[in-house]
Amino acid sequence: MKVKQLRSTYQVKITLQDSRPPIWRKLLVHSNISLSGFHAVIQSSMGWQNSHLHQFEKDKAFYGIPDDEFTGGTGIAIKDESAYKLSNLLKKEKDWLDYEYDFGDGWRHKVILEKILPYDLSVKIAKCVTGKMTCPPEDCGGIWRYQDLLEIIKDPSHPEYNETFDWLGEDFDPDYFNLEKVNEMLFEYTKQDD
Repeated sequence: MKVKQLRSTYQVKITLQDSRPPIWRKLLVHSNISLSGFHAVIQSSMGWQNSHLHQFEKDKAFYGIPDDEFTGGTGIAIKDESAYKLSNLLKKEKDWLDYEYDFGDGWRHKVILEKILPYDLSVKIAKCVTGKMTCPPEDCGGIWRYQDLLEIIKDPSHPEYNETFDWLGEDFDPDYFNLEKVNEMLFEYTKQDD
């Protein structure tokens, strides 16, 4: 079992839980990235629009943006994500954490530390190395409703077919994944973080 160095490059796999077929991204990130920075990386790499609340969960502790009036439905105070680095939560290969985006739709992601690699200066903040499938549209009702939408668009005789395509847009392709575009979005995030 490989344990992290002082500063390393992490290869992480982020999978949208319960997605069939699986929607996932494999990224290289610096081990010392803040959780708030890692949140932005997840948003950019998965294709979310960062318009909802989020939180990380590891060992029954929750990390996010603290709010005295809101505890994410857990009844447990949220620790300030900007005070923690990814390496505080993921310390060895195969460690994992949960990331939830949009508490209404409940988009849960499993983040697994696959490999600990030597520190790579060519990875400024994050780099996507591969992935599969497009991100579900925001506010579509969560993974179960998204699965229903996928079934509807496969069946032109379905009574909701036209309405669903009107809402999704005719160019929506659930199988689409463009590595170059994902890395462009990550690069835009990197420029903002400078």
